[in-house]
Amino acid sequence: MNNVSNNVPEFFEGNADTNLLWEYVQSMSPETMARLSKPMSSEVFQVMERNIVGLLGNLPSEHFGVTINTNRENLGRLLASAMISGYFLRNAEQRMVFETSLQTAEANASEPEQ
Repeated sequence: MNNVSNNVPEFFEGNADTNLLWEYVQSMSPETMARLSKPMSSEVFQVMERNIVGLLGNLPSEHFGVTINTNRENLGRLLASAMISGYFLRNAEQRMVFETSLQTAEANASEPEQ
């Protein structure tokens, strides 16, 4: 969905803080948006994919002609939900990497030197 015009979608109207966020997102370069839109690991991508499929339904496309219709507001809510899930998963992934690194460092520090 590409909103080329400068119109602010309905779900961004009425809140000055949200309008500032919308302006900030619009000011980002396409390269930055592309980098932020891609998960860092395949595990995060798989969890996000399962989450979205769970929200939309999971009928196999080879047996069913699946079409999903929605309005702009509900699509905005779905995208917001996906973004929040993505941020949560990315933070969980970073924490897991940090804890693994910390455990490795602690194990190396407790080993007797030869």
